[in-house]
Amino acid sequence: MVSGIVSYGVYIPRFRIRADEIARVWGDGDDIPLSLQVFEKSVPDLDEDAVTIAVEAARNAIDRAGVDPRRIGAIYAGSESHPYAVKPTGTIVGQAVGTSPSFTTADFEFACKAGTAAIQACLGLVTSDQIDLGLAIGADVSQGAPGDMLEYTAAAGGAAYLIGKKDLAAQIEGFYSFTTDTPDFWRREGMPYPEHGGRFTGEPAYFKHVTSAATGLMERMQTSPKDYDYAVFHQPNGKFPVRVARMLGFSKSQIEPGLIVPLIGNTYSASCLIGLAATLDVARPGERIFVTSFGSGAGSDAFSIRVMDRIEEIRCHAPSVRDYIGNAQYLDYAMYAKHKGKLRV
Repeated sequence: MVSGIVSYGVYIPRFRIRADEIARVWGDGDDIPLSLQVFEKSVPDLDEDAVTIAVEAARNAIDRAGVDPRRIGAIYAGSESHPYAVKPTGTIVGQAVGTSPSFTTADFEFACKAGTAAIQACLGLVTSDQIDLGLAIGADVSQGAPGDMLEYTAAAGGAAYLIGKKDLAAQIEGFYSFTTDTPDFWRREGMPYPEHGGRFTGEPAYFKHVTSAATGLMERMQTSPKDYDYAVFHQPNGKFPVRVARMLGFSKSQIEPGLIVPLIGNTYSASCLIGLAATLDVARPGERIFVTSFGSGAGSDAFSIRVMDRIEEIRCHAPSVRDYIGNAQYLDYAMYAKHKGKLRV
């Protein structure tokens, strides 16, 4: 029996800061938002963190398909910003959404691709008939040091996917991963903000890993870009996914439905997964979606997905990505700094 996505849900905080407001404070000029192709980003509320965002996304996934949460046998939560160093996010999510105690959980970390790694883990347990449903989550309240280029893009949001075999909204036809030890981006224990690896960013990291995973999957499945209706690539900014799509032979029209980073920024572990959700919000049965994540350190997971008839039945039972994008409340830099905990006394 095939396996795949039973349901999906997202959550994006309503607060935003415009990129030109960040540029105004640091005197960077208006060219930076344009060069990054990121014009505003989501900001968590004062009481929101990766756990609360994960819970909201998970509830939306459960509600969208009307699933009994007691069927969930595994919860894997991927994040760069788990609020506890020792205390799993997954246990809190399970309790909050009403699972039974009979489930396994673990927190995942792999920079921005921890969420897709969680999907792979759930697929393994589902496919081997060890569990009925798995819940895979990518959620982050991303950090960027004041005045750093990351401050223009580091955002907040989450996506949750129920993985199973029955009543599929989308079949996962196959996946392929490509991983190396590449020091392009990191944050050590106790550091409040991550650091860049300079010359390792870009070509040796993002482009090498995304293209390698993508071509590896297409070779394995004997497909090409023309076999897919949509494509979603990890979105650290608005330029990289457009460029890598062009390198691989995908058109702009294939990536446009899932290209949401210009409006909400880079939600790290949720970035690719929210892009996939935005695509599922509009995709029709029978259409195919090509997805490739990226996580610094570095690695990429590529997936081939076919949309099933059931998508039409469940799609409207939870908020869409565009619903969240449209519900925006803007902050100035002072309030943004307060929300992000940048004011340390």
